[in-house]
Amino acid sequence: MTTYTKITPDILAQLSTIVGADNILNDHAAIENYSHDETEDLIYYPEVVAKPRTVEQVSALMKFCNEQLIPVTPRGAGTGLAGGALAVNGGLMISMELFNKILDIDEQNLQATVEPGVITEVFMNAVAEKGLLYPVDPASKGSCFIGGNVANCSGGPRVVKYGTIREYVLNLQVVLPSGDVIWTGANTLKYASGYNLTQLLIGSEGTLGIVTKIVTKLIPKPTLDALMLASFVTNEDACAAVSAIFRAGVVPSAVEFMERKGIEWVIEHDGIAFDLKDGIGAFLLIEADGTNQDVIFADCEKINEVLEQHNCREVLFADTSAQKEELWRIRRTMAVSVKSNSVYKEEDTVVPRAALPQLIKGIKEIGAKYGFESVCYGHAGDGNLHVNIVKAGMSDADWSSKLKDGITEVFELTVALGGTLSGEHGIGLVQKSFMSLKYTPVHFAIWKGIKAIFDPNGILNPGKIF
Repeated sequence: MTTYTKITPDILAQLSTIVGADNILNDHAAIENYSHDETEDLIYYPEVVAKPRTVEQVSALMKFCNEQLIPVTPRGAGTGLAGGALAVNGGLMISMELFNKILDIDEQNLQATVEPGVITEVFMNAVAEKGLLYPVDPASKGSCFIGGNVANCSGGPRVVKYGTIREYVLNLQVVLPSGDVIWTGANTLKYASGYNLTQLLIGSEGTLGIVTKIVTKLIPKPTLDALMLASFVTNEDACAAVSAIFRAGVVPSAVEFMERKGIEWVIEHDGIAFDLKDGIGAFLLIEADGTNQDVIFADCEKINEVLEQHNCREVLFADTSAQKEELWRIRRTMAVSVKSNSVYKEEDTVVPRAALPQLIKGIKEIGAKYGFESVCYGHAGDGNLHVNIVKAGMSDADWSSKLKDGITEVFELTVALGGTLSGEHGIGLVQKSFMSLKYTPVHFAIWKGIKAIFDPNGILNPGKIF
């Protein structure tokens, strides 16, 4: 266990020399915004926040902190849901918010080079203006940074057709805890030259290095799309239809599951006008895209046939761009709506698609056993279900003492169904106590060995993942 160095006035002066006094925050009020992310009820203040502007400054900060044994927490936009960017040991927080430039969009090679502090949607829009697509679009795309997406292996609705962020990151510039700067791979579509450090860094949650440049793959942007909203009586019917769509030979660009309670809270919180009919328990929001309208319509017809076979009650086709945007807004604001209605905890489960009906049925049974409610929604097309556990009528004592047992059972069920603990939110601080439900001592030994090679002094984002 490393004994970390507290930041003294002399150390503060050294840090100010590296990044400039204007880019150092150490006043309690000034760093309040850096003491939390979007995880429920967690507050940890760093001692100092530094906002570097250059790779050289990040390198100098890391070299100095490594020599002085000062813990360092890298931070993006602070939209994380697992406590991954919290300074649990105080020390220095390095905010990457000034690394906010799109450096190059290479239309010849369908690649882009971008700094980690660029807002994901800003990047998506910039490449879309050139007729290209970067399809990794988490729900927080309007506020999250692409660097945080890389760190947490973030996803989104269109992962189901286009693949995860792992398929779109070609190369990373990374500052190691030692201060050394490396590129992890090459700007090529194939890579078979030694261990793939790029893939190792993706999803490492800022524990192995600090990303300072990202080279992404791009693809031509589909010019057409169709969006349909299918309603079902039960959660299980909706979830069972998901894998059946793919077995019918159709790969939609998105298949999102939404439970009735989530829709009700969106209507209440956001005032969205929506005709929520009695007897409907769940919805699938399904998108098909491409460049040929006839092919898209044919896919939609096949999807509709599958839906009818799974007790679908009604299918609404969005006729206009405004209708499409309104339906997507329901899905994207669901997390905020749930958060506004009750004390809650959000879990990020993922199972093989065909296991979704068993997963959601089991979650409801576990909730009934422990006395909590749940609102479920998520990227059903890739088996990723977000489980919002709602306190509702649960007593404070039970919420404090029994909730973890209930969450443990949810994860035990997830693992038993062939799934794992997180699809896209990461492990961070809040999920690490559940890792032994899925992984063996051998896994932990390997991870700790990797961590020791990259960060022998244990200064970089300590206390996370394991």
